[in-house]
Amino acid sequence: MFQKEVYKNRRAELLEKMDSGIIIFMGNQESPMNYPSNTYHFRQDSNFLYYVGLPHPNMAMIMDADAKTCTLYGDDFEIDDIIWMGPQPKMTELAAQSAIDHTAPYGDFDKVLIGAKKAGRKIHFLPPYRAENKIKLNALLDIPFAELKAKSSTELIKAIVAQREIKTDIEIAEMEKACETGYMMQTTAMKMAKAGRYERELAGTIEGIALAGGNGVSFPVILSQNGETLHNHDHSQKLENGRLLLVDCGAENEMNYCSDYTRTMPVGGKFSDRQKAVYQIVLDANMEAIKAIKPNVLYRDIHFLSCRIIVEGLQALGLMKGNVNEAVEKGAHALFMPHGLGHQIGLDVHDMEDLGEDFVGYDEKTKRSSLFGTAYLRMGKELKTGHVVTVEPGIYFVPTLIDIWKSENKFAEFINYDEVEKYKGFGGIRIEDDILVTENGYRLLGRPIPKTIKDVEAMMA
Repeated sequence: MFQKEVYKNRRAELLEKMDSGIIIFMGNQESPMNYPSNTYHFRQDSNFLYYVGLPHPNMAMIMDADAKTCTLYGDDFEIDDIIWMGPQPKMTELAAQSAIDHTAPYGDFDKVLIGAKKAGRKIHFLPPYRAENKIKLNALLDIPFAELKAKSSTELIKAIVAQREIKTDIEIAEMEKACETGYMMQTTAMKMAKAGRYERELAGTIEGIALAGGNGVSFPVILSQNGETLHNHDHSQKLENGRLLLVDCGAENEMNYCSDYTRTMPVGGKFSDRQKAVYQIVLDANMEAIKAIKPNVLYRDIHFLSCRIIVEGLQALGLMKGNVNEAVEKGAHALFMPHGLGHQIGLDVHDMEDLGEDFVGYDEKTKRSSLFGTAYLRMGKELKTGHVVTVEPGIYFVPTLIDIWKSENKFAEFINYDEVEKYKGFGGIRIEDDILVTENGYRLLGRPIPKTIKDVEAMMA
């Protein structure tokens, strides 16, 4: 945990933004794998971690915006628990670690919510994503399951996003630790990417590095020779010389802050000439996008910058044609890059996504596009000092998508389908870094992971 004053100040700042009512934060509970006492690795709710810091299950917190008080709910361990888990701190001791003065049994949380509902008080809660918390809110507040997200507090969501999205120095320091583990994961994968090994060997090894470095992976490892599948979690293939291996992975450190990197490498250690040509386009899009990062710039505009670089590069290869700006405006580039440039990152790998993507990546001035490809841009709004974003352009040759667009003769004025056909089976390339927005520009988080053609091949050798 950080020093207790950090959490106290965060709560005080949030209370100042809320007019009235009670604010509830429901911590997570243990989740059984196959029977109650055999549970998955526990991960605390990120908002609970941000305002309380305690990584323990079966807790909740209520902040009273009118009385300006805070109460932590949870139960002390009994002897049966201590036999199995060892001596445990009491709730009053845990609360003191977070500078919370009031504690109460976990069962009292239900009573307070029921009482607040009867009294007609405003109850601020966040969109629940865990089934047990949905069940509790449904039972206590009598809100149908299908309406819980819609009836969550927009006021609270906006206040939290405004607070959490600006990373402080102590948070950046924790993210740097996660980035160091991410560096080790990626460079280890590069050294292991040799023909005859199975994808699962690499995936298991780098997941072990993440576990040794803190709290495990920040999301399930994406590692595949079929990199054209954007979130490919299948690790069953044997590595073959001549194929590209896409590795998208990140670590979560002991304080639960995350990293997220992608590198694409040639199995065997040498890019072919055709692979080099496509790779260099993605690298240029990555590096030019990073250079453009600074406060007061719309991240959507940086996304479009990277898309134009990709179109220009594909035109040089004969895969695209026509006016570059028009191709991007109409969405023709999305055949090759059907996703956004990046997202915020922090306590979550897709930071605060549980609160709603549009609340995090968009605002009143910047609205999400409905255009295929651009609609998947998670972060479009104006950058601010303290934002941390990923920059992850890519080029993919998705056979099914190519077939559909070709059969519809879609964007024929921009796409040379006869040439594109020759790239089926090529796979996909993505290059991703984590970038802090500074007062005057940007700073790369973590040690630079090899990403030029020369440096990747040197690391693999």
